[in-house]
Amino acid sequence: MTRIAQRLAAFLKDESGATATEYAVMLALIIVVCITAVSALGEKTSSMFVDIESAMP
Repeated sequence: MTRIAQRLAAFLKDESGATATEYAVMLALIIVVCITAVSALGEKTSSMFVDIESAMP
């Protein structure tokens, strides 16, 4: 019975899962920032091409 209690205590003290979760949250935030930046650049580029096209004779 003490062996089970020791394994349970070791499992509860293990923090490696918390590190993986933190990295997952950081990755998700980076992805959101990248998608936002690409979307904004896409809209500006599109409007630039529309302006160029309308300026051509």
